[in-house]
Amino acid sequence: MSAESTKKIAILPGDGIGKEVIAEARVLLELYRKRGMRLELFDLDLGADRYLRDGTTMPPEALSQIRGSKAVLVGALGDPRVPGNEHARDILFGIRLGCDLYANVRPVKALHDSIVPIRNKRAADVDFVVFRENTEGIYANIGGQLRRGSIDEIAINEDVNTHKGVERIIVAAFEHARRTRKIRVHMADKSNAMRHAHDLWQRVFAEVRTAYPDIDAEHIYIDTLCLRLVQAPEEFQVIVTNNLFGDIVTDLAAALQGGLGMAASANVHWADPEAVALFEPVHGSAPRLAGQDVANPFAAFLTVGMMLAHLGWPDEAKRVESAVALAVDQGKCTPDVGGTLGTKAAAAWVRDEITRSLDGFRSMLAP
Repeated sequence: MSAESTKKIAILPGDGIGKEVIAEARVLLELYRKRGMRLELFDLDLGADRYLRDGTTMPPEALSQIRGSKAVLVGALGDPRVPGNEHARDILFGIRLGCDLYANVRPVKALHDSIVPIRNKRAADVDFVVFRENTEGIYANIGGQLRRGSIDEIAINEDVNTHKGVERIIVAAFEHARRTRKIRVHMADKSNAMRHAHDLWQRVFAEVRTAYPDIDAEHIYIDTLCLRLVQAPEEFQVIVTNNLFGDIVTDLAAALQGGLGMAASANVHWADPEAVALFEPVHGSAPRLAGQDVANPFAAFLTVGMMLAHLGWPDEAKRVESAVALAVDQGKCTPDVGGTLGTKAAAAWVRDEITRSLDGFRSMLAP
């Protein structure tokens, strides 16, 4: 479990249930640290509470701390006390854009047959990953409003796509497919309706695919993709798409793996593995559920697994995933995935299982 150097990890708990699940994920990281994994954890005081206290969203010094780290673990952001969610926007977009984390990577893998909601489909049918462009598109927030509040109001947001931005996310998807021995990549757009912006995606996809003759490259319109994900999720292995479509389709895909409480994600600068990366469970802050010990902690745990793999411990990602899968199989989980436990108890059960696995691993290695 040794690593060459200490990995510095910033932890930003977020709002609502984000605080609860990230607290449990932090304990998991501490478990690994105490077992010899060279991790240095530090907390960032950012979120709705800080914003309401002094108006701070994402100060330059916090971004500097993040840039000096290997990873940042972020909980869900959003609080009804901040109706415009300006703190959430500044924090998430500040990190993604400030660190150029252009690849949002969302694995969609069902860990048990019981949580797949489609008749005649099993867990083995749901195992793919979505690469979402993370810094451009409609979320670039270029646009404006004219005659706001009147019957003649005009509201515009521009869908911004650059050759560089499109190319690097498509390359990331193909590179992932090659590394993981996947044979199929789908690119989803809406070029039949958004002709100017998405023609660029078509042309770049055609250019990039020539460098990967060992991989089947298929185009699919986003509406057809949504249809086929429900009808035949087994058709897909790697999907790449733009910022808006990736945001939408990954929530649809999360339903196939048991809901957002099972959905992990990474935000990375794919071309530079040494750059800081952001990891976040992708469910919302669910303020109405906060403080009730009902939130599913498994998305946060699976996100920690993704982080550990990124930092150089891929076996620990598999260990975390196996423990979560066993928890679902034995009903040691929250009600959304078929169990009766609360957040803390479900998290503790998985950590205990990971501890047992680590103990067994060490005993097998012992002379």
